[in-house]
Amino acid sequence: MTSNAGMTPGTELAGKVALVTGGARNIGRAICRSLASGGAMVMVNANTSQAEAKHTVSMIKSAGGTAAAHFADVTDPGAVAKMVDATVRQFGRLDVLVNNAAIRSEVRFEEMKFEEWRRVISTVLDGAFLCTQSCLPHLIRVRGGAIVNIGGLTAHRGATGRAHVIAAKAGIAGMTRALALDLAPRRITVNCVVPGTIETVRGLPGAPARPRDRRGLPPIGRRGEPEEVAAMVRMLCGPDARYITGQTIHVNGGGFMP
Repeated sequence: MTSNAGMTPGTELAGKVALVTGGARNIGRAICRSLASGGAMVMVNANTSQAEAKHTVSMIKSAGGTAAAHFADVTDPGAVAKMVDATVRQFGRLDVLVNNAAIRSEVRFEEMKFEEWRRVISTVLDGAFLCTQSCLPHLIRVRGGAIVNIGGLTAHRGATGRAHVIAAKAGIAGMTRALALDLAPRRITVNCVVPGTIETVRGLPGAPARPRDRRGLPPIGRRGEPEEVAAMVRMLCGPDARYITGQTIHVNGGGFMP
């Protein structure tokens, strides 16, 4: 990755604390680094990618930021509660929640096992539900919290082999609108950022090939960088976005124009 988009040092998030689920690598890592570049203290969540989460923390600290890692399965209510408590204990408050944790497997629908369906739905939707509920008292307390859910482009235009992922990510978009209405009286904004075709480890040597129907480039002529998605997340968490809520915002180089 060569882009530094979203990594511009700033102070708009100084004194704020952010919890990012699935923050170990790819877009999650870029979000953690971008929020820290804006001055936020960041709790990096991971479940299986623990070494990579520690590396994300090291990257933030090397750049002069503040971060820590907490390993938890977002589908486990007790683990989520402990993670949120640990975040507030360590940093003193909680202002931002980014629901990024997801599983993106590929399988033909007729071959999909119910267990695989449930695993994806649970990680994306149940995880967002549990994390949001657990964080809510703290977000209310700061009187101006922000929630950003990470959506999926295929939830809006469809794709083969991803019925479970598409259903989960479409649910996230709907959940965003519902929560925006429910939490507006608490001055908490809720938005969904939908990445387009992003250059992640999936496109590197040795990684699984992209499905045929998702190999093309968007009109802008290139794949996006994780940092470009992170820049939008950072903006939505900052003071200039307090009038933006309930929105699904696409970062896709023109690959989908709703």
